[in-house]
Amino acid sequence: MKKLVLSPFDELLWAVIGLFLTISGVFIEPAIPLGSFAWPVQWEQVPTYGLGSSLQVAAVLLVGCLGGCNAAALSQVAYLALGLSGLQVFALGGGLGVWQSPAFGYLLGFIPGAWVCGHLAFRRRSRLEALFVSCLLGLGMIHLLGVLYLSGLWLLRDIPQSWWSLVLQFSVLALPGQLLLVCAVAFVAFLLRRLLFY
Repeated sequence: MKKLVLSPFDELLWAVIGLFLTISGVFIEPAIPLGSFAWPVQWEQVPTYGLGSSLQVAAVLLVGCLGGCNAAALSQVAYLALGLSGLQVFALGGGLGVWQSPAFGYLLGFIPGAWVCGHLAFRRRSRLEALFVSCLLGLGMIHLLGVLYLSGLWLLRDIPQSWWSLVLQFSVLALPGQLLLVCAVAFVAFLLRRLLFY
């Protein structure tokens, strides 16, 4: 089947949408409800479990699935440029000093992660399992670059935490919640691509 290609205008539109979704995703931590529900539902009394990750990763992968590799990578380049210029769009704050944080590598990983996800998602018409795999590999790229960056930073700088505790904090503990987000993103992207006829 022929590879799906969006127009340059559509790619630019998805890049802008992806930028706004990534910025807004910083401030939202998803949670899932636990326990049984009694009717009528009192939402303030429903126990929830936080996924340990913000919606940023979901935004990165969603724009890859819906806008393709160019739009997804462009949105993340713009996001990093805004954050490094001093705007407080990162969970870490903003400004050039953010590069010294072990978490900065994960932000850098948004660019190749978005590109890989978008490239794989647009190789053919959407199928749920293909979108899931593209999101999974995009998430893998984010974590790969993040671990490589924090490893380099740990070797070159005097960081009091052990290497394993950094990997545990930034990758291992966040991964289960992010895998749930991957499932949700693949499903939402599948539905939206059907509605958008691609």
